[in-house]
Amino acid sequence: MTSAPQALAGRRHWVFDLDGTLTVAVHDFAAIRRALGIRDDEDILAHIAALPAQEARDKRAWLLEHERGLAQASRPASGAVSLVRTLAARGCRLGILTRNLRELALLSLEAIGLADCFDPADVLGREDAPPKPDPAGLHCLAGRWRVDPARLTMVGDYAHDLACARAAGAQAVLVNLPRNRWPDLADWHFADCGGLAAVLDATAG
Repeated sequence: MTSAPQALAGRRHWVFDLDGTLTVAVHDFAAIRRALGIRDDEDILAHIAALPAQEARDKRAWLLEHERGLAQASRPASGAVSLVRTLAARGCRLGILTRNLRELALLSLEAIGLADCFDPADVLGREDAPPKPDPAGLHCLAGRWRVDPARLTMVGDYAHDLACARAAGAQAVLVNLPRNRWPDLADWHFADCGGLAAVLDATAG
């Protein structure tokens, strides 16, 4: 993995995961699986998508209400506000690519005081593109911004985010973990968003 602050500072198109990246992670996925009758080794969204229509609707409705409460109570992750506002002040294009619903992503951004930094059209939820690690969401944003996907930088806290970036040909930044658990997927790693913000501040000008 390269360490090149100047290369990061020159990036102008940034896409963020939301839960656990810009917000403090609060989802208890084990509890959600228990409530919905999903095995521990199954992906929640993939499981629901494979259900008969009525059962899928019921489980999606339960999940929506559960996630709405979490979104309204969102708190910013360490350094997240500084990072996003630094990039916004530089005129960077900023997007969100989340496995959550778009309306809940917008609620979360309002709750952490960053909604003004994102064009709502650049906030993509699971209804807008296949869930990560599928790269379709990044390709969609690259198309909106009229840039090659290689010019995007994806910031996330989990392998899905990094694999999505890798599949799209974008750069991948891992944050909010004390160590890099996926060195083959992450181009850069920072302990939190504040660490990334500090690198960008140090290379300002």
